Amino acid sequence: MDAELALTAISPLDGRYAAKCDACRELFSEQGLIRRRVLTEVRWLQFLAKHAALPDFPPVSPVVHDWLDRLVDGFGFQEAARVKAIESITNHDVKAVEYYLAERLAEGSELARLRPFVHFACTSEDINNIAYALILRAARDEQIVPAVRALAVRLRAMARSTAGMAMLSRTHGQPASPTTIGKELANIAWRLERQLASLESVVVLAKLNGAVGNFNAHVVAYPGVDWPGISRRFIESLGLQANPFTTQIEPHDWMAEYFDALARLNTVLLDAARDLWGYISIGYFRQRQRPSEVGSSTMPHKVNPIDFENAEGNLGVANALLHHFSAKLPVSRWQRDLSDSTVLRNVGVAIAHGLLACRSLLAGLEKLDADPVRMAADLEANWEVLGEAVQTVLRRHGHADAYEQLKALTRGRQLRPDDLRTFIAGLDLPRPVRDALLQLTPATYTGLAEQLVATLEPRPPAC
Repeated sequence: MDAELALTAISPLDGRYAAKCDACRELFSEQGLIRRRVLTEVRWLQFLAKHAALPDFPPVSPVVHDWLDRLVDGFGFQEAARVKAIESITNHDVKAVEYYLAERLAEGSELARLRPFVHFACTSEDINNIAYALILRAARDEQIVPAVRALAVRLRAMARSTAGMAMLSRTHGQPASPTTIGKELANIAWRLERQLASLESVVVLAKLNGAVGNFNAHVVAYPGVDWPGISRRFIESLGLQANPFTTQIEPHDWMAEYFDALARLNTVLLDAARDLWGYISIGYFRQRQRPSEVGSSTMPHKVNPIDFENAEGNLGVANALLHHFSAKLPVSRWQRDLSDSTVLRNVGVAIAHGLLACRSLLAGLEKLDADPVRMAADLEANWEVLGEAVQTVLRRHGHADAYEQLKALTRGRQLRPDDLRTFIAGLDLPRPVRDALLQLTPATYTGLAEQLVATLEPRPPAC
């Protein structure tokens, strides 16, 4: 992107983060939307020629089909600019696409015979809803899924390498029963994969059924044709699923499902960003330094967890938009209002902010090294967390007041090892049981954490 445009851009996606958003431009830019409108119009024309058996449809040679394919494949900036020039006259974006195609079909006599069938029996929303369906499906399958899966792969690798590395848990911010750093990373990976499976399971719907969803014009022009069947087969030829019941617009319920699933996934990422930020702040993770970087403009010692903070901020922006989309888009007055149009133009903004967050999180994870010494020091300073184990063993052996005994010993106190061992030595328990408790330390009191990490599957079931 031009440096001046980047510096004067209103959105940081096109300014500060422009280089990181290049992959989003082909899908979510105005040019990307126009290209998929052109693709939809051309594919509908080709489908009618090949499959509809309309008696008045002119024959279309393989040469013309190849020309139409090249028209779609070669669509770029100059072509999009021409469509926009036409739109400046029509003040209608989809009609501008139709007129652009009419211009191109005028380039040859065989092509010109197709002109009456461009945009045949279509309302603008027939074209738009398919274009957006293609965009959102590609965004999910080609950008979101690979980005999140890369994070999950990295988290699983980190989880396995730290599966047995004990750390102090904190519930309500207070010392709690120990876990391992690997188990906590595995939790994130499993949640991510599950939400990703939910997003992938969303069925992408589309419609092509005319002005109010009833094939009104279709059946007047060609009464004997199975228009619902043709429409369904055309939509399926694009890899989408037909919605048989709509008004003028596809009602966007599937989009709400998509955006809600993506928002849930983003929430898992946001939770992870905050937790990892916290583990860095208490020293459980160290960040590898880059000599050229500056952490603070005044404090030279700082190495700030900026990747996790950047991710948190971008995820918040993304989810604010995604929640609005899922609440707004399924609501339309009677058979059609246009309030969804301007909202849909922002779907790329939400998705790009989420992808930026994924990129930041992955960069942050790559800089992290666990600090077992720091974690061990916290464990050693908090022997009172073994109170849970002791009172549970006492319960097993019939002590009805087990909880109360340990509450009196440990609540609000920081025990020394000898304090707890003296207490255990005086318990009315079988000697082998008492000896086993005396061997227990905070660092060894991690339950099945390490074994659970070993069971982590890469693809849990969808929600």
